[in-house]
Amino acid sequence: MQTTLKTELIFDGVGLHTGRPARLRLRPAPAGHGVVFQRTDVAGSGVKLPAIWNHVEISPLNTRLRVGDTIVSTIEHLMAALSGCGVHNVLIEIDGPEVPIMDGSSAEFVRGILGVGVSRQGNPLRAIKLLDEVRVTQGDAWASLRPATSLQIDFEIDFPDAAIGHQAKTLNMANGSFVHTLCDSRTFCRNSDVEDMRKRGLALGGTLENAVVVDGADVLTPGGLRHPDEAVRHKMLDALGDLYTAGAPILGRYTGHKAGHNLTNALLRALFDNTAAWRWMDCTPQIAARLPGHGVSAADMVAVA
Repeated sequence: MQTTLKTELIFDGVGLHTGRPARLRLRPAPAGHGVVFQRTDVAGSGVKLPAIWNHVEISPLNTRLRVGDTIVSTIEHLMAALSGCGVHNVLIEIDGPEVPIMDGSSAEFVRGILGVGVSRQGNPLRAIKLLDEVRVTQGDAWASLRPATSLQIDFEIDFPDAAIGHQAKTLNMANGSFVHTLCDSRTFCRNSDVEDMRKRGLALGGTLENAVVVDGADVLTPGGLRHPDEAVRHKMLDALGDLYTAGAPILGRYTGHKAGHNLTNALLRALFDNTAAWRWMDCTPQIAARLPGHGVSAADMVAVA
């Protein structure tokens, strides 16, 4: 069955790129509502932004929704938390243009969601089942979706800094893998890129407390890495959040090679352009057990930093 939050949740923080403070209020929503953002600080406070692939626009370094002149950016970590905790319907009120970065991961969102709990609703859940491979390429980066019995993510990255280097990881996202393995992995950047990003009006809210910053073989963030392969884990976290803008859970294998937010959105656009590559599937209890978030609880956060 579809799910929503048992009660509302509030998160306060600053946007990674804008540096502006924002408050998130996550409210339970009825079956069939989906994940929808609403800006409460704009005139009339009536503009709603469904977190759906065709409302995503090209944006450097994050995922941004737009409806008319209204935007909400950097939604990916919250979207990953909702997907990884199995939340299908929620209204997200926000009083600014960017979702707070928190500690740079999804851990605080996950901890909050699992703390209040998720309730089942009366309507059945549908998933998107892959029937054929879909693939998109941009330069030497590419991403694909192909048939699988659960959501699986493969990711590979390669950076010149020795602190990151070449990393690859594969995960089946069933059985709480996101909560156990990915949700505390933080966004990262190269120290050599920070000045350039700020000249472009980006990373204005970034600090060593909400991002992993590397310089060659050195990790400048206090405390170092949470995982030796934290960088690729975070890229998988981003991919999970971006894939949730499909509007439903996906039964398929996602592979990303040097992929980012824009490439994953291009992949979803290619998928929905190819009606022969997918179909809707009603989720039986057996299928639901393979989805991210099935059966997770607050106790699963014990191992998270």
